[in-house]
Amino acid sequence: MALYALAAAPICMPLAAFASSGGERGDQHVYSQSDFGGVGIMQTPTARMNPLGDMSVGFNRTAPYRRYSVFFQPTEWFEGGFRYVEVENRQSELFDRNLDKGFDAKLRLLEETRYWPQVAVGARDIGGTTLFGAEYLVASKRWYDLDFTAGIGWGYLGAASDIDSPLGWLADRFDERSESSGAGGGELNAGQFFAGPAAFFGGIEYQTPWQPLVLQLEYEGNNYTNEPQRNNQTQDTRLNVGARYAVNENVELHTGWQRGNSVMAGVTLNLNLAGLSQVKNDPAPVELTAEAQPNWQATSQLLNQNAGVQVQRIERQGDRLHVVAEPVQFRSLAQSEGRAGRILHAQAAPEITSFQFDWQERGLPLRSSVHQREPFVQAAASTDQEYAHRYGIYAHATLGNEAAETLYQAPEQRFDWQLGPQLDQNFGGPDGYLFRLKALLSAEYQTDPNGWFSSSVALTVLDNLDNYEYIADSDLPRVRTFIGDYLTESTLGIESLQYTRTAKLSDNVYAMGYGGLLEMMYAGAGTEVLYRPFDSSWAFGADINWVRQRAFDQQFDLRDYSTWTGFVNAYWETGIEDVLAKLSVGRYLAKDVGATLDLSREFASGVRIGAWGTWTDAGDAFGEGNFDKGLYLTIPLDAFFSFSSRDSTMLRWQPLTRDGGARLGRQYELYELTQERQMGRYWEEYPQMWR
Repeated sequence: MALYALAAAPICMPLAAFASSGGERGDQHVYSQSDFGGVGIMQTPTARMNPLGDMSVGFNRTAPYRRYSVFFQPTEWFEGGFRYVEVENRQSELFDRNLDKGFDAKLRLLEETRYWPQVAVGARDIGGTTLFGAEYLVASKRWYDLDFTAGIGWGYLGAASDIDSPLGWLADRFDERSESSGAGGGELNAGQFFAGPAAFFGGIEYQTPWQPLVLQLEYEGNNYTNEPQRNNQTQDTRLNVGARYAVNENVELHTGWQRGNSVMAGVTLNLNLAGLSQVKNDPAPVELTAEAQPNWQATSQLLNQNAGVQVQRIERQGDRLHVVAEPVQFRSLAQSEGRAGRILHAQAAPEITSFQFDWQERGLPLRSSVHQREPFVQAAASTDQEYAHRYGIYAHATLGNEAAETLYQAPEQRFDWQLGPQLDQNFGGPDGYLFRLKALLSAEYQTDPNGWFSSSVALTVLDNLDNYEYIADSDLPRVRTFIGDYLTESTLGIESLQYTRTAKLSDNVYAMGYGGLLEMMYAGAGTEVLYRPFDSSWAFGADINWVRQRAFDQQFDLRDYSTWTGFVNAYWETGIEDVLAKLSVGRYLAKDVGATLDLSREFASGVRIGAWGTWTDAGDAFGEGNFDKGLYLTIPLDAFFSFSSRDSTMLRWQPLTRDGGARLGRQYELYELTQERQMGRYWEEYPQMWR
């Protein structure tokens, strides 16, 4: 995993912000995580799925294995995650610890009914070394306080080989299972899927009268006679017994007796990403009064303080009051509009009949909203929610402006800065847990609404980067695998220093240019163009950049390596489970050519979870696995603090730092800047207009 890929994360995350449960979440049951991660009993999976948006972080130990896992529930019917297995009694030839990584996935085929069980199919250790690779078909059925599970497994789950290949009649390839090499991690070995002998597994979970305690009995399909790395274990019985205890709404303890001779112990932290929230102490909306003694500079300040909008100008066009502004505080644009409407009503002359908001981002016009004054005031004053919901709003692509009287014009030039801590983390990589705590000074000077200088300087306060030793094999130019030199060469470095400028070229076309020290490792210049129709589910764009590698001390000197890199990008809001698909095709930093597919989903809480994969023409020169992949979380800071914010933090997990498929870390992207172009959840968030 690359430290450079991790954005700022809050150092303190109040546990109260996490609205999750250890046993029941609403009407949905929260199920236990298996030893490998993912919903299961101990060694075996079940067909169960946790509530939408759940994230489970787990650790457990059954000698000689320690397992670390992070699993997600991005949809109601799909579960996925990654895991590291540390083998205690085997030494790695390259690293201090013997760690094996893998991805897992489970798909629900049938949902449980009164008479039919829930059925799921899944795979473990996909695209890793497949040392613990397995596939399974499993069914679960609840009867009062008992939850029964039965399944059939292949690979690691079917090592007991109770039966010959049950799918051999379909094709000869299912008769034998190809061997796991333990090397070349990252490659998909399709020859293993559901192939070879299989074994039966199952179990029972009993919900005791004491709600926090669940007892478990399990029959596993592994006999431990074909363990990875010739590490066979003695098994006295295939029956395992265990228990799990919910300490509170977020923490669960596990224990068990496995193989008839070994103790298992573990802990799981459960969070519901879809329900992350925090009680807010924002100022209350202003009272509905009509003073009609306007002070438009004071009104602009109040719009910023109470409605969370940064005003560029306020105009009068006949009987319409027109505000050009950028939302800067509330994630819900409806909430900003509702608060701003109250403020404008208090200041506007009686003959004003409507309020128009032209929303912009970095000087780019995105869309307009028109509120008729009288029905808005009636709805805001009403305690009848049904009436409020009937209130009409008109949303448009940006409206053309007629001749207008300017009531207030904000200064074009603004300076802003902030100083705070930032924690960069690397968990689960070959070098173990790595961190860097730094003080980050960020500053921005806006030359006009469409142009700004931005910079960030980092001072390392505390780290353990002396443990950073692993450099992936690569025959490509070292475009990313020098990351250790950048992190350790200097304690004080300029992470970025650039000028950026935006423009709207036509009704649906946006552009951006930038140049300077673009990121920790590269300086250069580039441009991006985006075609994004108003409220469309799709958009297209392209970017091109010339970059040169920076010196390790992160000052102003440059190294010799330079290249052109750029992509054609397509974005599609699929309408399926709120999934956004992004496909980028182009040239990467190491001059390899290929494509990156990124799939992500945003929950109502504002949390976005995503996964990506990159394939290029680098071939064997790419490094381990011949393709790259990763997971990421974008979490709104709004979920952690008692004040509203549109800012967010991103946490990324990437197995290895590679030179193949490496991309430039751009500070800004047009698709993100133009998010309000898409109506999205505006209508779902409409009730927040009255908060």
